Amino acid sequence: MKNRCIECKGKGLCGRARCPILEKFRATAKYSPQKQGEKTIFGASPPAVFVGRYGYPEISAGPMIPPLLESEDAAQLEDPHALLDMGIDDIIQKRCQLVRANTTVKVKQFEKSRLIEKAQEMALSRKPVDTEALLSKPLKPAQKFDGVLTPMGPAGKMESFDIAENPKVPGKVDYLTYDTDVKATDAALELYGHDVGCEHITRLLSIGLLGQERKLVPTRWAITATDDMVGKELAKGLLDYPEIKDIQLYSGGNLGNHFEILLIPRSYSFELLELWMARTVWSADKAWIGQDMEGTSGKKGYSPLAGGYYAARLPVLEKLESIRKQAAVFAIREITPDYWAPLGVWVVREAARNALSTEPDSFETLEEALMHMKTRINTPFYQWREKSELLPYVKEQTTLSRFLP
Repeated sequence: MKNRCIECKGKGLCGRARCPILEKFRATAKYSPQKQGEKTIFGASPPAVFVGRYGYPEISAGPMIPPLLESEDAAQLEDPHALLDMGIDDIIQKRCQLVRANTTVKVKQFEKSRLIEKAQEMALSRKPVDTEALLSKPLKPAQKFDGVLTPMGPAGKMESFDIAENPKVPGKVDYLTYDTDVKATDAALELYGHDVGCEHITRLLSIGLLGQERKLVPTRWAITATDDMVGKELAKGLLDYPEIKDIQLYSGGNLGNHFEILLIPRSYSFELLELWMARTVWSADKAWIGQDMEGTSGKKGYSPLAGGYYAARLPVLEKLESIRKQAAVFAIREITPDYWAPLGVWVVREAARNALSTEPDSFETLEEALMHMKTRINTPFYQWREKSELLPYVKEQTTLSRFLP
């Protein structure tokens, strides 16, 4: 049951120069942050940066600025919790206020660019920063949608860029971005361990502020890299924990993304099924089911489910770490027609966190849990059960732990 659009999500696998699905949203999204004809942009950046991938290794990069927004309003644009309180229309409208002020630069030769240097200074901050940019031409209404990225507004070439206040930089961020002897992975993990959010870590990685041999990293790659780096480290730690005692089922979601997450008393493994119902953002008139999984040895290669796999896995690993247990995890993400516009993988991450924040149901047998799970899933039971590789293995496996008290 192939669906090239779901597998591609706007990456151009069909050979078209522009994705017709994304073009539809670009044409209909509202945009009115700037007076017609103006080239100077004032605003409080959330803070946010954007590093593109087209033309790699020579790409466009720079700050994102919402013209005329105050700090409190600007902060919401990069805050997943604030965005979750909005509907999809409001998320698009607000996020499309972010102007991508950019300059063209090579990913490994950006140190001499004052524009990038200023963007880096801004990116350090944990709070919005007042900024001013002068563009070479007046902006034209335009939007950027993507399967991984959160929606954004128009782009314009910068002639100058300045920040109008001192960034509020956490001590650990200041220390690790200054230290060029620490590897990017180690820096990211240490930041995460000191409660620096994934969005902040992604921003630092993308704008070339982490690691030994520093470079700019396209934002969409940095998002998945952050989820993967943190996830791998958490998964390694779980192997020293005991298994959970009973079968637990968590349920929840948001913005048309529903999760059922089943924890089974076994050594760690993780399987994700994506159930795309018909008439969602990517599925058109045909439903689609995708699958990927990993065992105790970790994920091999890049997931066919793309960034959504790593975004869904991270909250599960966070949950297991918080209870200091390991489990075989069978997760279903069902995407309903309510998810009608691409908002980025942060939606997947937060929908999974929403599910895991609920009180779980407990069951004595796997079959009982599956019967309960299917009552909350629209896709027919037989269609998704036969796609699972984990369930047959768990059902047939006989382990010593079954015979222990």
